[in-house]
Amino acid sequence: MDSVRIRPMTTDDLPAAQQVFAAAFLEVDRLGRRWNDPEPEPQGADAARTWLARMDHLLAADPAGCVVAEEDGGLVGFAVSQNRGGVWYLAVYAVQPGIQSKGVGKRLLDAVLDHADGRPGIFSASAHPGATRRYRLAGFTLHPMMRMVGRVERSALPVVQGLRDGRPDDLEWMDALDGRLRGGGHGPDHRYLLENARLIVSAAPDRRPGYVYLDEALGRPVLLAADDPGTAGNLLWDALAHTRGETLVDSITVANDWAVDVGLAARLDLDQKGYLALRGMSEPAPYLADGYVL
Repeated sequence: MDSVRIRPMTTDDLPAAQQVFAAAFLEVDRLGRRWNDPEPEPQGADAARTWLARMDHLLAADPAGCVVAEEDGGLVGFAVSQNRGGVWYLAVYAVQPGIQSKGVGKRLLDAVLDHADGRPGIFSASAHPGATRRYRLAGFTLHPMMRMVGRVERSALPVVQGLRDGRPDDLEWMDALDGRLRGGGHGPDHRYLLENARLIVSAAPDRRPGYVYLDEALGRPVLLAADDPGTAGNLLWDALAHTRGETLVDSITVANDWAVDVGLAARLDLDQKGYLALRGMSEPAPYLADGYVL
């Protein structure tokens, strides 16, 4: 596709990128729909605004990792990646339906992998056959992921002690914990999440450290990291205690089966969902990644 140009992303590209993302991932959801799943719906206005704010944060934090594919003046694909210390992650990557399998995705992925500059890498991958083939050829190991969904059984909630709401002065030790688990801290991502989600931490001198962010608007935990499975389980239980209605515990790899035990005890339903793609690193644990901030 010689007519397609790969260039750096700008803030002006974000609305068009959101449209490509919405169309591409609606197609992925429809292709991967199980018989008992509800019919996938287009991204709503609130979700689109949240997505744009996340992408604006990432573009400002590491603009060199963000690229678009352009054809005849229109945006047909994009990739947003980030370097964080010694680790690289791919936050989101999409190609307009109808031109997939024509080389645009490979060129975008090659561009952001060049930005990684040899760093170990991590991202959340769908089960789309064409995409998984591309990731494997790029040297990534695909670790199957699980998710747990449903309403928490309130009578199953244990009493959890030793946790508190997080503060800005927690971010330094949280970054150090990230470094031990995944090879690099989250840096500016922690500041963004602290402004947009509730932070719960285990930080008492006599306790093992850990943290979890709770997206109160969606009613689900995101981005959990801990020094040991016991602390991780306590953090997840506390996050589940603050959910209302349907919730989701996402991105559970085999190395994090402690989360399966918590979810089953909370009467959530277990199923499968995509892969955690890793290159040059092992599965982080105890760790539950967020789809956009890994």
